[in-house]
Amino acid sequence: MMIVKWIANNENDLSAVNGIFLVIATTIVLLGFSFGRMSKTFVYDTTWNNLEKYSDSLIQHSLKVNSKTNGQVTFNMSRIKMTQSILENQSVHFTVFSAKNQVVYPADGVSPQITKSDWHHLQKDQIVRKVSNKNAKLKNGKTRPAMIEIIKPYYYRNKLVAAVSAGAFIAGVNSNVARINRYLLKGLLVSLIISMVVSFFIARRLNRRIAMLRSGANQVSNGNYKVRLKPGGKDEIGELINDFNRMTASLEKANLEIQRQEERRQEFLADAAHEMRTPLTTISGILEGIKYDVIPQESRDKSIQLMSDETQRLIRLVNENLDFEKIRSNSIQLDKRHFNAAKVFSNIVDQLTNKAKESGDQLILNSPDDLPIYADYDRFVQVVFNIITNAIQFTNHGTVTITGERGYNETIIKIADTGIGMTEEQQKNIFERYYKADASRRSGKYGESGLGLAIVHQLVKSHGGKISVASKKGKGSTFTIIFPDETAAEKKQHDTGSNN
Repeated sequence: MMIVKWIANNENDLSAVNGIFLVIATTIVLLGFSFGRMSKTFVYDTTWNNLEKYSDSLIQHSLKVNSKTNGQVTFNMSRIKMTQSILENQSVHFTVFSAKNQVVYPADGVSPQITKSDWHHLQKDQIVRKVSNKNAKLKNGKTRPAMIEIIKPYYYRNKLVAAVSAGAFIAGVNSNVARINRYLLKGLLVSLIISMVVSFFIARRLNRRIAMLRSGANQVSNGNYKVRLKPGGKDEIGELINDFNRMTASLEKANLEIQRQEERRQEFLADAAHEMRTPLTTISGILEGIKYDVIPQESRDKSIQLMSDETQRLIRLVNENLDFEKIRSNSIQLDKRHFNAAKVFSNIVDQLTNKAKESGDQLILNSPDDLPIYADYDRFVQVVFNIITNAIQFTNHGTVTITGERGYNETIIKIADTGIGMTEEQQKNIFERYYKADASRRSGKYGESGLGLAIVHQLVKSHGGKISVASKKGKGSTFTIIFPDETAAEKKQHDTGSNN
């Protein structure tokens, strides 16, 4: 019962263990098979090398070549017998052949025969290695046990003088191979057991971490973006956990931004409804007066003008929202070209001078007569007009200074005022949609929608430029706008379009 309960509680762990253990077991079996083959080859090669050394030792002690008799070969039989007695204790048997393929030693009738093919290799000074897994029947009817052997030729003055066949019983060699394989098999079994235990704990740890990821993903799908997983390890799952934490942090930030934008949207709708209620009430009242002829004839022109002004207010509120959405979604086409920004400044100053005087402000223009810029003319006018209008709105009995200058491959515009200024929090949000730095200033001809600077920010970004603000509470604000010059790609495209 305890085993069944343990298996039930660790079913997921065991399923993972099966996969890991199968891979490890397959690897160990393949390695065992390879090592088994390798051990057999190693034992055979070692045996052949030892037999070759025995053969060299035998020839060195027993074979003599008489140089006075034109290289006549003689064998010292006593030394051959002594070497044989020593090698028999190591289960090594050998046969000595003359240059004419005749057995010199031993003369027992069970010596192996060198085949024509083997003799052909010996004449080329090649060592012959052989393995006989079956007992061989000799010509005299006797049986020669299965052996592993070498046949090595010996030369004197490039002439074959002798050949030695040295061999060992294959049964003894195979027993060594079998003993090595048994040790190897025991090692493999121990490795399999250890690998299964290690696999279980590894799989259990992996399953826990994967279950933690699954739980975190379920919480995210249910809307909990604050969930963070405990990082651990530098493996792939550890990296995945780090990615998950970064994702949830990003989602939480995005969700907070959505909530913030929703709050501002609702605030804007309330403001828009408030702003629309007054002109609509005014228009409705005037229309009712005209309908029932209660407005004096001399006041009708003034009433119609009032209706027109209030209608323009409504149209402006709607257009600003539509304009912002088009800019934000990149659905507007910028007609960039080169023109003189100084003339734009001069025209805007002329238009807003009276508006500035209503607040007791003075407009100051500091710009060279020729200030080249590359931008969409109408959108550039909209950017500068909105910022100067905003500066006038928040400045009373002060100055608004417009400065234009050239930078490195760019045009720099600065609009500074001596108005009420902004806090650091207000500076962070000034370019946000629906945001108003001074909530008390909700009415007026300019800037009441909270979209003016948001539109400016999007337009500057669409030009590939930069806009920033520096301000101190009670000491005014300075807006800096940078418009880059025409790039090589734009110039090429512009030239191509001109040629077409």
